[in-house]
Amino acid sequence: MSALLGLRVDVDTLRGTRRGVPELLRILDRHQLRASFFFSVGPDNMGRNLWRLLDPAFLKKMLRSRAPSLYGWDVLLMGTAWPGLKIGPRCREMIRDVAGAGHEIGVHAWDHFTWQHRLDRLSALRIAAESLRAHDLIAEIAGKAPTCAAAPGWKVSADMLELRDQLNYRYASDCRGESMFRPVVRSRALRTPQVPATLPTFDELVGAGAVTPENFNAALLGLIRPDALNVYTIHAEAEGIACAGLFDQLLGSFEERGFQAVPLGSLLPGDAAALPEGTIERGVVSGRADWVSVQVNGREQGRG
Repeated sequence: MSALLGLRVDVDTLRGTRRGVPELLRILDRHQLRASFFFSVGPDNMGRNLWRLLDPAFLKKMLRSRAPSLYGWDVLLMGTAWPGLKIGPRCREMIRDVAGAGHEIGVHAWDHFTWQHRLDRLSALRIAAESLRAHDLIAEIAGKAPTCAAAPGWKVSADMLELRDQLNYRYASDCRGESMFRPVVRSRALRTPQVPATLPTFDELVGAGAVTPENFNAALLGLIRPDALNVYTIHAEAEGIACAGLFDQLLGSFEERGFQAVPLGSLLPGDAAALPEGTIERGVVSGRADWVSVQVNGREQGRG
């Protein structure tokens, strides 16, 4: 029997939705696989990351991951000299194609840049308004309501975690961790389980030690544990465009080694309420320039 590996696709930008998503659909269809797609549908302001080049840690990451060639200059400049274009209204066909192909559809963000880099400044009211706006637009475009969500940059707040329950999502994937759990927020265990990402992304691993694009697949395969939760995140802007061939090869390697890539929802147990409780705190992940939300198991180990 093959081991299951959750495949998460983050779609952050206009370019990733227009160009990366159709290519990923072709690759996944060729391998007869399904994945979880998380869409950003509001303004594409990702080019504002250029101001972060003043941060030595972020600059080092950009250079190490070869960001200009990986993502393209249109992504790196979007929303700088002009207002960011809204993704959802311009990419209806791509989002519908994902839903029509039987992939899991989820919410990533309204404005990915604002969420990832200004979360601490957002009020609970704005968090709810933007999240609902993204949810409703995806539902209108796809013809069905999204069933899951994943926070941009693995950055989540207590307000957002509680909103997941109100929207009755099957699960959320808001943090990095090792096992599925129900998050405890403000001393209360929520219903919506977390399916954390467990494996490093391409841009986190490449340039770390001896890992290069040429040996990335081998390095990633060496980190997969058949006896544990394995959730791998790709980005439409990378694996759907510049790294499409590499990703195609990786899926072939999964098959050869007995790993079956599936949507994250397929990893859930029959009774999610029986999952252990845990908390989510801020932490660090190798290869990322900023904090991320990380899993901490047990009420006594975290603040919630």
